[in-house]
Amino acid sequence: MIAQLIFLCVAAFVAGAINSVAGGGTLLTFPALTWILGTSMNPESAGVVANATSTFSLFPGSLAATWGYRREMEGQGRWIVPLLIPSLLGSFVGTLLVVTLPEKVFSEMVPWLILAASALFLLQPAITKWTGIGQPHAQPSSWTMVGIVGFQFLIALYGGYFGAGIGILMLSSLALMGLGDIHRMNALKSVLASAINGVSMIIFTAHGRVNWTYGIPMLIAGIAGGFVGASVSRKLDKNVVRWVVIAIGFGLATYYFTRVYLPSRAHS
Repeated sequence: MIAQLIFLCVAAFVAGAINSVAGGGTLLTFPALTWILGTSMNPESAGVVANATSTFSLFPGSLAATWGYRREMEGQGRWIVPLLIPSLLGSFVGTLLVVTLPEKVFSEMVPWLILAASALFLLQPAITKWTGIGQPHAQPSSWTMVGIVGFQFLIALYGGYFGAGIGILMLSSLALMGLGDIHRMNALKSVLASAINGVSMIIFTAHGRVNWTYGIPMLIAGIAGGFVGASVSRKLDKNVVRWVVIAIGFGLATYYFTRVYLPSRAHS
């Protein structure tokens, strides 16, 4: 028990540090929790509880980022409501799907979710270049804004269901809104991520999916990792960290595809 808790806290600490530098911490905490929880409960149930507990343990990171970017939020009130509403609704629907659909559905989706998240991190430079993240854009037209709001709902839907990589998706969308300052974009992204993760955490808690024995120590470790990551981020090569996350992600995707799909084929 103690060894398992230490292992999970280390995973949460590293995830918190990675989130402060490059993102992708979920790709560490989720499989770590799935592995530990799978030793004492049904593997399909373990996946849902791992997802919920991972969301809980990393939630303070988005809140801390929101507080850190509070000055950059000045003058952005006009964007909050149009994007906050689809964020709340999308997260509500996505998280509700996790807790109401058969646990086998989430279990079978895990390899695809991890693969999608890993691909997002792999394609991040190309996405940044294509959308012009951090570069000034013309103000969006009404139809462009409708598309952005709709896309935000889909991001939140995915975020409520799993969530790894939503930051990349949101920055890509926000880049089309005319926000030329990357810090202002990160500020708005942090607010929306807090809303998405907050709704998920409330629903997961209400449905008893969070493992508090592991979740609370991991939350503390994740906060500590975030502080350490933020303090040493200037000394780290973000590209190296990103490639480590990508390698872990694709390795995990391969593992979960093998575990979830190969046995079923063998028996068919």
